[in-house]
Amino acid sequence: MIVVVAPGQGSQKPGFLEPWLADPQLASLLGELSQAADVDLVAHGTTSDAETIRDTAVAQPLIVAAGIMTAHALFSRVDRSRIAGVAGHSVGEFTAAAVSGVLSDTDAVSLVAERGRAMADAAGRVETGMSAVLGGDHAELLARLDELGLEPANYNGGGQIVVAGELSALAALAEQPPAKARVIPLQVAGAFHTRYMQPAVERLRDAASGVAASDPTLTLWTNSDGGVVTEGARFVDLLVGQVSSPVRWDATMESFAAAGVTGLIELAPAGALTGLAKRALRGVPSVAITTPDDLTAAVDLIEGAA
Repeated sequence: MIVVVAPGQGSQKPGFLEPWLADPQLASLLGELSQAADVDLVAHGTTSDAETIRDTAVAQPLIVAAGIMTAHALFSRVDRSRIAGVAGHSVGEFTAAAVSGVLSDTDAVSLVAERGRAMADAAGRVETGMSAVLGGDHAELLARLDELGLEPANYNGGGQIVVAGELSALAALAEQPPAKARVIPLQVAGAFHTRYMQPAVERLRDAASGVAASDPTLTLWTNSDGGVVTEGARFVDLLVGQVSSPVRWDATMESFAAAGVTGLIELAPAGALTGLAKRALRGVPSVAITTPDDLTAAVDLIEGAA
């Protein structure tokens, strides 16, 4: 049972789409997605610098477009029916919506572009950020977050929680972390998946009302609680609400384990989710697709599955 997963923001590196554009069909697809997003994804995926592609309004449609391109490349080499299901981490859920057929490729990119703009605007209202917390006691961490007015944003599993809030509070957490915990500041523009993003929720809800949603044709897990969603309209509602709600990737991986997942393939820009899976889904083989050269290993994993 092979599942495809799509990464969230922070996975992209300058020039990471360059090798994909050697394929004329993928180059044409990226052009279409650029028009849908009203963002020059070709330039941002090839020549833009790291600071530019960290901009939330750029990063989100760029990551989703990369995942969609990777999925097209993968499914041109292997029967799509060999994939048991799909899930995305944070913004990667828009990729999952496209891969599963809930949204068209262009609607997914258009909608996530509005998400990125709305979240960038919300992030500009207060100086906020995010930090990864590794290790430590879970209850002690939550108590410390409450003291500082911080919120858990991503429950990533494997002993990792990403927390978010005002920069001064994050600095205080780093100075006095819970026992045996390590705090690592992340290069993001705001406190995503927290109350600070509530203004973006309303904008995204308005934008989502104009897109058509179909029921998924692959098993589709949600970050909301790790459960399976069978109705496209409900998944879009969850996409909207998730902007200001925590990502429960830990629950998603628990659902993978319960479903008997035997292999995991991460779409570009890959690496983060296969890393988490190595700790939380021990013994489950995975492939991170970062360049077209990785497609062979992904196909081998799929074709080798029972």
